[in-house]
Amino acid sequence: MSTPIDTIIEKSAKDSEQGPAADLETLPESGFYWREHDGVKVLVCRPLEAAGFANGFSTRLGGVSSLDGSSGGAELNLAGFNEDTRENIYENRRRFLSAFTREYRLATAWQVHGDAVRFVKQHSDAGDSDERADALISNLDDILLGVKTADCVPVLLADPATSAYAAVHAGWRGTVRSIVQRAIEAMIVEFSTSPVDLICAIGPAAGCDRYEVGSDVIEAFGRSFADTEKYFRPTRDGHATVDLKAANRDQLIAAGVNEENIHVSELCTIDRVDLFFSYRIEKAKYGRTGRLMSVIGRL
Repeated sequence: MSTPIDTIIEKSAKDSEQGPAADLETLPESGFYWREHDGVKVLVCRPLEAAGFANGFSTRLGGVSSLDGSSGGAELNLAGFNEDTRENIYENRRRFLSAFTREYRLATAWQVHGDAVRFVKQHSDAGDSDERADALISNLDDILLGVKTADCVPVLLADPATSAYAAVHAGWRGTVRSIVQRAIEAMIVEFSTSPVDLICAIGPAAGCDRYEVGSDVIEAFGRSFADTEKYFRPTRDGHATVDLKAANRDQLIAAGVNEENIHVSELCTIDRVDLFFSYRIEKAKYGRTGRLMSVIGRL
């Protein structure tokens, strides 16, 4: 039996009454820490930063949006122009970018759950692009590549040897299409990246215990990969929970990334709706949801 959405939201809030500070003790061990600026809270991967790359995984805290329709909104919705006002989204982005130590321009793509990679070649490529892609690569200064999620897996890649970097949006369709591997292949072609040099961060996303999928997803994985049973836990007939973080981590390793250079956040967007937007939870309740953004660039 599924848990009512109101109960999930109330339980998440009750379980985390101390707020994000309750996670501070465990985050350093996993390679992540919290940065806060004027109420905006960002999860940062320390090894990426130490290697010379600005990075951050946004939360829902510190903005001006109100996705539940209430007045006096304070949610940091960073995308979804069909479900929020442009004024809100751009003010939220301004606040998010102000959490970084220097001025950056944001570069995004029109995400379609595919395997295309957008190459941001020059500063004029910054902004919201109509190019359909679910990964972005660049080596420019003063640019943050950004991917938008609300349960899907964000993956950030950095190459200290060439100063190239990438941001990847990996939902289940993108994972089946090996989008992280496509991004690495593009970095190899464009920047002569060696996968063994890459440092990678997998950010907050829907976790295995709560992310239930149907037979269509299970069968798609089976057609694309061997030994996919390890990513699924059966729940009921024709359904199972799926661990997309583990699947993307394994794809990074298969592409040649050293296991010790892959840092995975344990935070689940479904469990922690006090911190993150969750399409699975909030779309059904409110008819819309906010979007998180995961970014990377050069320090």
